[in-house]
Amino acid sequence: MNPNPFLGVLFHWLGGLASASNFIPFRGIKRWSWEIYWIIQGVAAWLIAPVVMAVLLVPNLTHILRSAPSATVGTAVFWGMLWGVGGLTFGLAIRYLGLGLGYAIALGFCTAFGTLIPPISHGQMGMILHDRSGQVILLGVAMCLLAIAVSGAAGYSKELEITDELKAEGGERDFSFVKGLAVAVFAGIMSSFFAVGLDAGKPIGDLARLELVANHKSELWQNLPVLIVVLWGGFATNLVWSVILILRNRSGAQFIGQPGSNPLGTATTTGDTLMDVDFTSYTQRIAGGVLLRNYVLAAMAGIIWYFQFFFYSMGSTKMGKYDFASWTLHMASIIIFATLWGIALREWKGTSLRTRVLVGCGLALLVGSTVVVGYGSYLKVR
Repeated sequence: MNPNPFLGVLFHWLGGLASASNFIPFRGIKRWSWEIYWIIQGVAAWLIAPVVMAVLLVPNLTHILRSAPSATVGTAVFWGMLWGVGGLTFGLAIRYLGLGLGYAIALGFCTAFGTLIPPISHGQMGMILHDRSGQVILLGVAMCLLAIAVSGAAGYSKELEITDELKAEGGERDFSFVKGLAVAVFAGIMSSFFAVGLDAGKPIGDLARLELVANHKSELWQNLPVLIVVLWGGFATNLVWSVILILRNRSGAQFIGQPGSNPLGTATTTGDTLMDVDFTSYTQRIAGGVLLRNYVLAAMAGIIWYFQFFFYSMGSTKMGKYDFASWTLHMASIIIFATLWGIALREWKGTSLRTRVLVGCGLALLVGSTVVVGYGSYLKVR
């Protein structure tokens, strides 16, 4: 397949848009606890969508997975399990920091580790450091990390300025910069292992590419079977934790209509006082229409999430020899669109001009980092 870094950047931007948008449907879920809608979106994102898309686009999928070396499958699943831990704590980062800032900090650390671990493990860093295109790509990575630091400064400034009422209005009832920063750092490091899992699963992608070529299909889909295997590990981790929470909180009956709560603050504020609230409505069973909508919204969030890596898998095939840069492009694109969502959802309402300038500077640096990484990949292809 002929590399095309600029087309690869476009695919990564589409993946970033999908990732940054997947939390939006959660905001419409009513009277469900976190563990309920989290595992439903996980089934859609990590089991159903990857298999459906791979079956539709990759011939002889079952043969490919059976032919893959067991060590390769096991390693990819292992890294997927570690990534699953990051995914679990990532939700807490969003809870404490808000959509825009939570994505920025958590994915910043995810960017650094996920970009650099694969080439270091393959002994490529020496070559990259002495190659002009590699140097340009690393400059783009550095710009991305600088952008994250600027976004972090904006978040700290926001905490000092914004009122509790405005935080609640934006769905940030539990905003805490210090607590959120600690969680986001951990979540970002653990989430970076998804890139390591994809790298470990490359032999599966090679088998898929042979099948695609033999059946005159596009090589763009060669990494879809790799996604299936890595996501098995992520689903296993999330399933175990969700079951623990369901048993501990006795929330299993919420699947069939028992009311729960929204600990992540996904429900909007009503503006009612305590005297205005009908507390009997909080103990009644969830209406059938609301329950169905909860399932649809949770599944929609999962499907949207999956498409980030659907486009990522396509973009990485177009980046050429230094395809490790795909992770930086993907993460930067997610942060860009998450920041735009944060602006659209008025998460920065009530902040000073200084804070908003910091947000704008961080966004500009992120956009610039994707351009620099894409140009570095182009130099290598040329």
